[in-house]
Amino acid sequence: MTFDAAIAANRFGLGARPGELSAIGQDARDWLARQVEGPRPTPEAVRGLPSSAKMFATFVKGQQARREQRQDEAAIAQNAVQNIRKQLVPLYLDQIVARYATATRSEESFRERLVHFWTNHFAISADKPQVLALAGTLENEVIRPALAGSFADLLLAVEAHPAMILYLDNQASIGPNSQLAMKAQRRARGRKLDINENLAREILELHTLGVSGYTQTDVTTFAQVLTGWSVGGGRGPLAQGEPGKFVFRELAHEPGAKTVLGKRYTDDGIGQARAVLHDLARHPSTATHIATKLVRHFVADEPPADAVARVAQAFIASAGDLPSVHRSLIDLRESWQPTPAKFKTPHEYVVSVFRAVNFVPGKPQQVAAPFELLGQRPYSPGSPAGWPDTAAQWDGPDALLKRIEWASQVGERIGVRVNPLYLADQSLGAALTEHTRTAVARSADTSQGLTLLLSSPEFLRR
Repeated sequence: MTFDAAIAANRFGLGARPGELSAIGQDARDWLARQVEGPRPTPEAVRGLPSSAKMFATFVKGQQARREQRQDEAAIAQNAVQNIRKQLVPLYLDQIVARYATATRSEESFRERLVHFWTNHFAISADKPQVLALAGTLENEVIRPALAGSFADLLLAVEAHPAMILYLDNQASIGPNSQLAMKAQRRARGRKLDINENLAREILELHTLGVSGYTQTDVTTFAQVLTGWSVGGGRGPLAQGEPGKFVFRELAHEPGAKTVLGKRYTDDGIGQARAVLHDLARHPSTATHIATKLVRHFVADEPPADAVARVAQAFIASAGDLPSVHRSLIDLRESWQPTPAKFKTPHEYVVSVFRAVNFVPGKPQQVAAPFELLGQRPYSPGSPAGWPDTAAQWDGPDALLKRIEWASQVGERIGVRVNPLYLADQSLGAALTEHTRTAVARSADTSQGLTLLLSSPEFLRR
C-alpha cells in the first residue's frame, strides 16, 4: 500500500474501505482520473426516492390543509403545522439514508466527494419548511448527472431547480412593471409588487463571481431578469405549469432589455436569464472563485496561489468542462504532499468512519444522529454560503470531545466484531503512524482499540 493510495482514498475520496487501498494499487492518479470521466447510472439507494415534484406535492397538500384550518383555533392551526412536518420528515430522512448508504458503499468515493462538494457550493437548507422534503433532490436530480458536463450546464440546471427557487424565494419575485403587478396595482389601489433579490445576489456572490466584481445595481437588475423563474402550481393567475416543476411565468417577468456587468441583454423571456447565467459561468472571476474553493477543499485551508491559478486556467481553457477541472486537481503537486493539511468536517469524519468499518446504521434516525451530534445536520447549512470548509470552524475542544465520545460509542457497539489493527492498516495504510499502531495494538480490548483508531490524529485529518 503506497502513500499515494492513502492520499487518493482519504484526501480525494471519502475514506478507505477495507481492501480499497490494495485495489488502488501503484497508480493512484489513474484510479482518481477514471472517476471523473463520463456519466454514471443513478446509485441504487437514490433510484427509489420520489422526485422533487412528488415531494413538493406533499408539502402543498399539507399547506392546503393548514389554510383550511386558519379560521379555527390557534391550537388546531399548530397541529396542522406539526402534521406537515410529520409527513415531510420521513421523506427528508429517506434522502439522508440514501445519501450515506451511497457514500459508504461507493467504489468511486472521489466522485462521491465531488457530488458533496458541489451540493455544498450550491447550498440549500432543510431548515426552511418549503425545502425540507426537497433537501436531497437538488443533489440527486441535478448535481449527480451534471458532473460529466460543463459548469454552465450545471449552473443553469441548479438555478432552475424548484429547491433553489423556493429556498431563495424567487417564486415570490414579481417584476414591478410586469403584467401581474399592473393587474395587482389596479385591484389594490396602487399597491406595488416588487422583486426579491435573494437568488440574484447568491448567484453572483456565491455561485459564480465571488464577493467582488459586481455592484448593487447589477444585483437589482439581475433580479429583474430572474423574475418569472418559478415553480409550477399555484392559484389564480399563478396557476400555471406542472406542480413542483420549474415554470417560467411570463406574467411575472419584468419587461425590457437589461444591462448586467456592462452587457446589454434583450428581453426574450426565459432566454434573458439563461444568457446572463451562461456569461457568468464563463467569467474569469468565476473561474478563480471556483478554483479557490476547490483548492481549499482538496489541498489546504489557505489555498496556494499557484495551485488556484492552475485550476482556474484549466477552467478557462476548457470553458468550464467539469471533468477537466477535476482532473486539474489530481495534477497539482500540492495535492500529494504527505502531511495531511485538512481537518475533517463532521460530515467527512462520520462518512470515513462508516467506510472504515463498512457499516451503516439500519434506522434513519441512527444514520442522522452522529451528524447532528457533531454539528453538521445533513442538508442544513446555516446560510446559502454552505458549510465552512476550514479547520477553524470544526477543531475546537468541545467539538473534538464530541468526536471522541461518538468514536467511543462506535467502539462499544461494534468493536467486538472487528479487528482494530486490521482496520487501521486498511483505512490508513502508509499514513498510519507507529505511535497510533502501538496504541491500538496495546489497547485493553477491541472496543478501546477501535475508539483509539477513530480518535487518532491521522484519522481526524485528510
